[in-house]
Amino acid sequence: MDVPTLLEAASLLVPEEDATENDVTVRDIWDYLVHDEWEIALVLLEELGDARSLPLAFWEQLAEAAEELKLERSATWCHWRCSEIRNGVIRADLTLRSAAEARRTTPISGGSVLRPMWDIGRLSPTGGRAVSIAGLWVENVPVLEPGGRATVRLVPLTPSHWTHVQPGQQITMHENRTVAGTGVVLEVCLPATTMPTR
Repeated sequence: MDVPTLLEAASLLVPEEDATENDVTVRDIWDYLVHDEWEIALVLLEELGDARSLPLAFWEQLAEAAEELKLERSATWCHWRCSEIRNGVIRADLTLRSAAEARRTTPISGGSVLRPMWDIGRLSPTGGRAVSIAGLWVENVPVLEPGGRATVRLVPLTPSHWTHVQPGQQITMHENRTVAGTGVVLEVCLPATTMPTR
């Protein structure tokens, strides 16, 4: 295992001289590493990264470390967070239609496998409905069953399509022409380069 990779990621945390007793620092991560607690150090860094806005380099280094440790889900999550930083993220409360109402009869995996189409209120040049593609990550549960409800994270394939989306807006998920689920937007965080000008 490459110790410098985790230490580089940790170096992006609160500097030792500015840390309070509740902050995790490079020294704390080092203590786990010297005791061969690699996975604990990585999970701790992931949790800290989820609690605050950290740069792309932090998540890239964590992804590399997770791959070296053969922690597939952690590596996938870290790569997902890199995508969020590059393309933005929309969090939504999603309710899937039941298996009797929609084509889907199997659960959706919690981790970034599905890239459905979304009706977010855009129109095509001819005035018809236009859909936009976004990857989907289900928060806090391993799967989302048909008819189930969960908070999801969406990473837009084309961030500029999503600049008009706002919290409270209803969006619909499509895996074919029929509606697969309905979501209410909770939070929008797009990259600065795609934010609408005011």
